[in-house]
Amino acid sequence: MLSKEVVLTQDGLKKLEEELAFLKSVKRREVASRIKTAISFGDLSDNSEYEDAKNEQAFIEGRIITLEKMLRNARLIDSDEDNKEVVGFGSRVLLKDLEGDEELEFTIVGSAESDPINNKISNESPVGQAIFGSPVESVVEVKTPAGIIKYKILEIK
Repeated sequence: MLSKEVVLTQDGLKKLEEELAFLKSVKRREVASRIKTAISFGDLSDNSEYEDAKNEQAFIEGRIITLEKMLRNARLIDSDEDNKEVVGFGSRVLLKDLEGDEELEFTIVGSAESDPINNKISNESPVGQAIFGSPVESVVEVKTPAGIIKYKILEIK
């Protein structure tokens, strides 16, 4: 089974590595301690502390596996690849909504780093897909549940 390539910026790689280290060194110990304490309460069949701790342990172990897989399949975006001609990974793009006359700025990242609240959108998102590979001044259409939105690419930084 082939694993999907995970495209990361240097910052994104660092954040994933830090999260993995934190989960392995701090969270694993905390949960193990919670499980040990819960076991000391006796009967495990009606022990909600034990159940909660075991569920958290399963979540943490699953996240560790996910992070390790992402890091194994990571492709780092080379900052030397900066291309101001077309939208690519790491591009900061200034868009104009042609209907609402609103300007939006996004940074294009891989799905692992996507953070819409901080204006980081994935190349796999509807807007990311529409603008990826497009040059400045082009108009793109984004299909949304509310209909088609047209954006003009004003600038690639």
